[in-house]
Amino acid sequence: MNILITGGTGLIGRALIQSLNTDHIIVLTRNRKNAAKILPAHIELVSTLTDVNFDELDIVVNLAGESIVGRRWSERQKAVICQSRWQITQNLVEKIQTATKAPHCFISGSAIGFYGRQNALTIDESHQDIHHEFSHHVCQQWESIALSAQSDNTRVCLLRTGIVLASNGGALQKMLPAFKFGLGGPIANGQQFMSWIHIDDMVAVILAAIYQPMLAGAINATAPMPVNNQEFSATLSAVLSRPCFFKVPAFALRILMGESADLILYGQNIMPAKLLKNNFKFQYPSLQVALKQLLLKPDDNINNVI
Repeated sequence: MNILITGGTGLIGRALIQSLNTDHIIVLTRNRKNAAKILPAHIELVSTLTDVNFDELDIVVNLAGESIVGRRWSERQKAVICQSRWQITQNLVEKIQTATKAPHCFISGSAIGFYGRQNALTIDESHQDIHHEFSHHVCQQWESIALSAQSDNTRVCLLRTGIVLASNGGALQKMLPAFKFGLGGPIANGQQFMSWIHIDDMVAVILAAIYQPMLAGAINATAPMPVNNQEFSATLSAVLSRPCFFKVPAFALRILMGESADLILYGQNIMPAKLLKNNFKFQYPSLQVALKQLLLKPDDNINNVI
C-alpha cells in the first residue's frame, strides 16, 4: 500500500508514521532537511506534489495546517490559518480528480471547532445547529474542499479532531508546567467542555478510516467521555499529585490571547457516534486512564492500582 501524508512532521503525523506497516510512505514537507531529522530513514520526502504519482497512491492523509492557537488572531494570521489548510487540500483534490487511477481513500483533517461553541449540549456528527464563528468558518470550507474529491473511486473521511493528548507535544505539554508547580486550575468558570483524545486512539481512528470502507464523511475523533474544564483540571492535578487551587480569569486569557481565547473559554461536548456505531474500541476512553498512561512511569501506574 502506498500512502501520501501531509503534515507528517506534526504531532499526529509522526505518531501515525510510527504505526503504519506499509510498503511505501511519502511525506510532503516544506523542509526536507528538517523532516529527515525527525522521520524514519525509509520515508520518501518530497517538497512538491508534482513529485508524486497519484496513479500509484492508495491512500492520501492530509494533516497539514498552521497551528490555530499558536498566535493571536490578527486578520493576517487568520488568513494564514485558513490558507494553510484550504490551499493544500485544494491541491490534493485536484491531483486526485485528475488521476487516471485515483487513490481509494482521502482522509482529511478538520476539527470539532466545526460546531462552534456549544456549551454543555451533547452533540454528534448529525448536529446541525452550528454556532457561526471563525473556527467553524475554517473547518466548513476545509471540509467542503475535501469532499469535492468524493467519487465512486475515492472515499473521503473528515477527521473532526478534538484536543489530542500526548506526552511529547500538543496541548498537554503546554499545560504541564503550571500544573506541575501546583499553579494549575480551571479556566473562567470551568464549565466549558473539553472533548479530548489520546494520541494512540487518534492514530487508531486514522487506521480505522484507512481500513474500514464503511467509515466516510465527518468523523468525530474524540474520546467517548468528554469532561468540563474543571474536571479536566482536577483530574490532571490528581494524576500529578498536585493541588488545584488557582483559577485563570477569563479577562486575563482575553488580554493574553485576544479572540483566540474563545477556543479555551467555550467548548463542545462531543460524542464520537460514528466510531461507536462502527464498533471502534477506544484504548483510553476515560481521562484519568489516558493521563496516567501519558504522565506516569509504569511503576507509578502499578502503585496506583494496588
